[in-house]
Amino acid sequence: MAENNENLSSTERIKMASDALRGTFVESLANEITGNLYEDDHALVRFHGMYVQDDRDRREERAAKKLERLYSFMIRLRLTGGVITPEQYITLHNIAGENSTGVLKITTRQTIQLHGVLKSKVKPTLKAFNEAGLTTLATCGDVNRNVLCSSHPKQSPLHAEIYDYAREIAARMLPKTNAYYEIWLDGEKLIDKELEADPLYQNRYMPRKFKVGIVIPPNNDIDVLGNDLGLIAIIENNELKGFNIAIGGGMSATHGNPDHYARLASVLGFVSGKEKTVKAVYEVATIQRDYGNRSDRKVARLKYTLDRLGMEFWKEELQRRCGFEIEAPKPFQFESRQDFYGWEQNHEGLWYYTLYVENGRILDDEKLLLKTALLEVAKTGKANFTFTCNQNLVLGDIQPADKAAIQKILEDYGIIQHTTNVSALRKNAMACVALNTCPLALGEAQRYMPVLLDKIEPMLLKYDLAKEEIVTRMTGCPNGCSRPYAAEIGFVGTALGKYNLFIGGDRNGERLNKLYKESLDENGLLTELDYLFATYKAERNEKETFGDFAHRKWLNSVPLIRTASSFSEINLPKA
Repeated sequence: MAENNENLSSTERIKMASDALRGTFVESLANEITGNLYEDDHALVRFHGMYVQDDRDRREERAAKKLERLYSFMIRLRLTGGVITPEQYITLHNIAGENSTGVLKITTRQTIQLHGVLKSKVKPTLKAFNEAGLTTLATCGDVNRNVLCSSHPKQSPLHAEIYDYAREIAARMLPKTNAYYEIWLDGEKLIDKELEADPLYQNRYMPRKFKVGIVIPPNNDIDVLGNDLGLIAIIENNELKGFNIAIGGGMSATHGNPDHYARLASVLGFVSGKEKTVKAVYEVATIQRDYGNRSDRKVARLKYTLDRLGMEFWKEELQRRCGFEIEAPKPFQFESRQDFYGWEQNHEGLWYYTLYVENGRILDDEKLLLKTALLEVAKTGKANFTFTCNQNLVLGDIQPADKAAIQKILEDYGIIQHTTNVSALRKNAMACVALNTCPLALGEAQRYMPVLLDKIEPMLLKYDLAKEEIVTRMTGCPNGCSRPYAAEIGFVGTALGKYNLFIGGDRNGERLNKLYKESLDENGLLTELDYLFATYKAERNEKETFGDFAHRKWLNSVPLIRTASSFSEINLPKA
């Protein structure tokens, strides 16, 4: 039966004793002596869409003055498929300016998060979001998080139909608790607690976070196999036939511990029709709820439950709970993993402009007034906003008569020139937040990645590789928020100024990379990359991508870390 839960982790006990996620937030918020929350509320506030963080750049300074850490909150929105109206964007812009650092951070899961929100500003921020029809509920914590969907309608005339599946799944898998409305929005307290009975999450929620994404082949723009559950749309003759269901993806790992590994999802089977598809997604979650490890959070994700129990068990149990057969998978093919930069027109004649946002940071600086430009676009009311999993932005649903007005704003602020002139390397690069706010970060990521790319770009020019769209990603720790293990080149922080270098992932997100060298400083990274690029230039096959070449040349004899088809132990070359 289910995992033995006699030895529950402390987080599990906190969840079960939380009174449907109410915890002691009323007392925590009323305590003006500290900018922090009470300890147990740290685990619970995530379910409400927030993390407690502090400015790590100022820890020593404040400790010297005998001051507590400069605590603040990271707040994340729930935006299914990354879509937001221009009116909502204006609200978001204003809130960021009033209550946070002012930077809008596009995440790798198609949403926005704000950093630096002080405790006294949390309720006003959430109320302002609510008035604009936005919420942060269930964007963090042990629940189904933001549901991803291929971002650009160019990918298929059926994009709108497929996006509706994402909305249906997101709505079906929201927690039933009234706590969010009572605590943050001063809503009416629920007297009859039976009204918030939650058949999916019960009183214990999921063992760990649960991530769902929907992709439209042949473009794997959302890294669908990096999700706990991925739906791969099967389209024949311009008709949606259904979805292949893939389970067991996840990017988090632990340095030096082969028991905690990145994994790509395995395709379980095919299902058709909205009712059956949503039912299958729901029941995959219930299986993970019942069988996931609740003692050790390091091995609590679905990928570990799948590897422990096996695919045959999962398929049989899913069919039993659904009450219908899961069919054999349908053939599909990925050919790219990209955003469609510049102007594109969909089948209805509407226009879309995808602009480059370095590491997802929307701000004004000395080089570009990006934040101001996007506010001007929003004020026209003529373009919706869609955030991509590659941390970029699509201005969409623009009528032909309005295209010129949007074009002028983008030209006046240099956005088109900026997007056009960015190198192929940068257009395919991502970095997580890391320092100075992420408490898990061992090193830099978004603040350092641009500096490192400045030094890699001349190297690519030297070897006539500047047009190669090499997928490159960096994280400040092994948890993998920017999916570095699914990149052709991955930099994973081990300490300040030190990174593990991973190479050999494929261009389309169907093969994990492997550890090549450990704990390299900048000089070590550049030295190794120079050698790798020189060899690639000299010995590559025609049209061979860097990731495929690296896998064939250096890594093919080394067992994979973990993928959908190989679970051998790590046996990696030493640095």
